[in-house]
Amino acid sequence: MTESVEPTAHPAATAPADAPGGYPAARLRLLQDDGAAGPDRRAALARLTDDWLAALLAEATAPAARGPAAPGTALVAVGGYGRGELSPRSDLDLLLLHDGRAAPGDLAALADRLWYPVWDLGLDLDHSVRTPAEARRAARDDLKVQLGLLDARHVAGDPALTAALRTAAYADWRECAPRRLPELRELCRQRAARQGELQYLLEPDLKEAHGGLRDATALRAIAASWLADAPRGGLEAARTRLLDTRDALHLTTGRATDRLSLQEQDQVAGALGLLDADALLRRTYESARTIAYAADVTWREVGRVLRARSVKPVLRGLLHGRTADRGERSPLADGVVELDGEAVLARTARPERDPVLLLRAAAAAAQAGLPLATHAIRRCAAAHAAAPLPVPWPAEAREQLVTLLGAGAHTVPVWEALEAEGVIARLLPDWERVRCRPQRNPVHTWTVDRHLVETAVRAAALTRRVHRPDLLLVAALLHDIGKGWPGDHAVAGETIARDVAARLGFGPGDTEVIAALVRHHLLLIETATRRDLDDPETVGAVADAVGSPGTLELLHALTEADALATGPAAWSSWRAGLVSGLVQRVADRLAGEPAPDPRGTDAPTAEQERLAVEAARTGGPVLALRTRPETAPPATGEGAAPAAAEGAAPADAAPEPVGVELLIAVPDQPGVLPAAAGVLALHRLTVRAADLRTLDPIGQGPVLLLSWRVAAEYGSLPEAGRLRADLVRALDGSLDVPGRLAERERAYARRSRAALAPPPRVTIAAGSSRTATVIEVRAQDAHGLLHRIGRAMEAAGVAVRSAHISTLGANAVDAFYVTGPDGTPLPDAVAHKVAEAIEAALQ
Repeated sequence: MTESVEPTAHPAATAPADAPGGYPAARLRLLQDDGAAGPDRRAALARLTDDWLAALLAEATAPAARGPAAPGTALVAVGGYGRGELSPRSDLDLLLLHDGRAAPGDLAALADRLWYPVWDLGLDLDHSVRTPAEARRAARDDLKVQLGLLDARHVAGDPALTAALRTAAYADWRECAPRRLPELRELCRQRAARQGELQYLLEPDLKEAHGGLRDATALRAIAASWLADAPRGGLEAARTRLLDTRDALHLTTGRATDRLSLQEQDQVAGALGLLDADALLRRTYESARTIAYAADVTWREVGRVLRARSVKPVLRGLLHGRTADRGERSPLADGVVELDGEAVLARTARPERDPVLLLRAAAAAAQAGLPLATHAIRRCAAAHAAAPLPVPWPAEAREQLVTLLGAGAHTVPVWEALEAEGVIARLLPDWERVRCRPQRNPVHTWTVDRHLVETAVRAAALTRRVHRPDLLLVAALLHDIGKGWPGDHAVAGETIARDVAARLGFGPGDTEVIAALVRHHLLLIETATRRDLDDPETVGAVADAVGSPGTLELLHALTEADALATGPAAWSSWRAGLVSGLVQRVADRLAGEPAPDPRGTDAPTAEQERLAVEAARTGGPVLALRTRPETAPPATGEGAAPAAAEGAAPADAAPEPVGVELLIAVPDQPGVLPAAAGVLALHRLTVRAADLRTLDPIGQGPVLLLSWRVAAEYGSLPEAGRLRADLVRALDGSLDVPGRLAERERAYARRSRAALAPPPRVTIAAGSSRTATVIEVRAQDAHGLLHRIGRAMEAAGVAVRSAHISTLGANAVDAFYVTGPDGTPLPDAVAHKVAEAIEAALQ
């Protein structure tokens, strides 16, 4: 018996004369009924088609037709028709099921009597004739057949045959799902590669693109396997909206198409009662984003389940006592751990008491290259809804946002997960206006919101070029925020960006820089490509708008990041050369106006002088820890100087950096900077900011004074006495700081999937000082980074006169004022060799 019998002739219709005409007329009335739309119309069309096909089968199996007995056959709908969802131009997916007792000729005749009336009406038909056993074999050989059977629905004939097939189909699927789901996953990947992301396409395929109806069907199949289930929030509503759009597309075009072409979008929008094509695309993108996020989360869960099943039972038993919770927990940040390939909350985490935990978890996940667990987002989001972040944000929240934005490509999936769970709109209320907003310019690859995130991703690779990566990353995220408002989006965006920056807790000066970057984010590219750069007025206008070299440096990087994030046609070597030439001319113009040296040093405080006197008197290091309001209580210990009394910061003071203030005074000797930096790294203290200077408080020799802003990596500060003891050992050589740090780095590298960071960059800031050579280091913040820099400088034989160290998100931006042994600036050749040595030490 063959598995499928094709019709061989075109017999006369055997149904009653009015049946074929009755169905088309009723179908046309249903589709033209303005009051019937959406799921109700699709279900009504399926019922109407059921009745028509049932009548055809009844007539075909009547005794006068000399066909097989009705109890031995059944007509089964599969696929979308099986789900009872018939769009106006949908295919009819039908299976003629039989028990194997009928003769092949009778089956062929029966099939002809069913299929030809369908073809005569111009309807597309996908058909087969099989026994239940044949249908199951076909499913084993063809994944698409197997998925179609999961939606099998009885239409007419013997219901027992259909019921038995459905039961067997589900049992077969659950048995083979561990083997077939990877195949289904690969099909989904290939389809996404061909069709793209529905949520970003100007002419999307509603069915085949990632986030479309095919993915929704795949989620149903995964749920039927009992291995995993999709997040349910909004999923069915999103699928329904895509089906409604496809219905309107079918009726507008009169064709069975799933591609939402530009020329048809206004008509489809009108049919759906939407304002215009942009409103249609935005609704479509929102639906696709919901489905795509559900698919990503579900496939990740499927992968975890299949990996767990692949471990042999004996091995699982051996591991059970040590990893009863499915895996080893590796700390990522305070309250955040890695578990089974995801960033999750630690058991001790209390989001209701820690409003920054959500951002800290997101930043840690992105920096580690891990997805952020859905349950972690939802738990933190619930706590955040009850007790949101104060406005302005505390410094740690701002730092964590910058760290998240600076993670490069790994930022995107974490950001999308936060947005899917409604977190971004609560953190940044102005985001709602750009969310899923289409961009009609064909140069643009993304929607407005994704373009903003993509610009931050591109900016993360340029952070080594600027002194303030945090301002660059935030400006990148906000530069097109005004596109949700009428008028010039740069003008509107300036006002919004100023409000957002203040909300994030940036000081007035930084807020104005961010606002200026947003206002002028198109200035360089438009001027470079549209104006005469040899005209002094052109350069003067740009210089007047930019105002300062620092802002110019940031604007240059933002211009490149914006263009790269727009699409391949928006940036080229020609454009880059024009912009660089303009920037150089503007920088020369700005350099003609003297500005205060940002690297100048202030006089030491009374507390610093007291510590320096104590260190000179005792001949050993003296430490003091000053706790800031956002940190743990002050640490005390043997050898630690008393901390200064805390006091409220002035109302107009700039927000404090994250962490506690650590002051170290030590008589000048070789290796102080690398030793102190190494000890801090060993105690898991992250350096947020630092300053180094030399004093001679009592005329008995110089004392190095190091003022550090540090934060405990996992929330627990070490005792000051232990810090001092280890510093003494590091200085006398009894503590192997490099060896201990190297061992920790190797352990971290074995389990890390950190974001791919741009390489470090070490440069000489020419003209920044007349009395010293300024060496600038831009690198990814990491354990022992400052220790390695200090050792390289010691090896090069230069003296560090002062150091100005800041950590902005995941970026270290350090400036060192160094001299030669004679106390004068380094010759240019020597300075560049020192810079090269430092850069090599950081590779």
